[in-house]
Amino acid sequence: MKKLLFSGLLAVAALTAQAQNVQLHYDLGRNLYPDEEAGRQKVTMTLEQFKADKWGSWFYFVDVDFSRKFVEGAYTEISREFNIGKKGFAAHVEYDGGLNRFGSFQQSALLGGAWNGHNADFSTTYSVQLMYKRFFKSYNYTNAYHSFQLTGVWSTTFANKKCTFSGFVDLWRGEKANGHGQLVILAEPQFWYNATEHFSVGTEWEISDNFVYNTYNGKTFFVNPTLAVKWNF
Repeated sequence: MKKLLFSGLLAVAALTAQAQNVQLHYDLGRNLYPDEEAGRQKVTMTLEQFKADKWGSWFYFVDVDFSRKFVEGAYTEISREFNIGKKGFAAHVEYDGGLNRFGSFQQSALLGGAWNGHNADFSTTYSVQLMYKRFFKSYNYTNAYHSFQLTGVWSTTFANKKCTFSGFVDLWRGEKANGHGQLVILAEPQFWYNATEHFSVGTEWEISDNFVYNTYNGKTFFVNPTLAVKWNF
């Protein structure tokens, strides 16, 4: 949710050249923070797809957030990588944005480099990305501004392919309402038990600082776990 799990899909795509999954997450954030996150979604459905070709790879995901009464919003990230040489380096181009029931998410575009790697049997994969990030004025009270983003992504499958630990961590420069800059940290580690080749059950933990929109008090650090199921196509 909220970010590609590129590295885990890379392991599958090494053999198939493409991979797709759909996830359904029940979010416990409102239960843990009933005041600060009173409006947080109850359920998120995520669709991810990765496709490799002779030039590099495409990746996108879409998060659709549901509350009890509304579809709260749909957020997407779409990226393209172009391989550079044979050492795992690639040029990375990305678009982030979407719509919610109040209007839209602030859109951004990213451009930079990536270094992708794996072990001998692709059971462990990783990616490190360093990018220039440009936020656009997407709605009232937002500003266009320059930023950067550092991303790390990983996946490892073990216990005879029955367990997968994957996730990402992002660090970028955000902007406060008064225009001052701030560092935003977002990490989403996932653990999956792979019951079959296609069906998995697990959990995701959204760990963040300066990411959750909170007008109740000054709290900025949140840990929001989910209970989840996943179907790999």
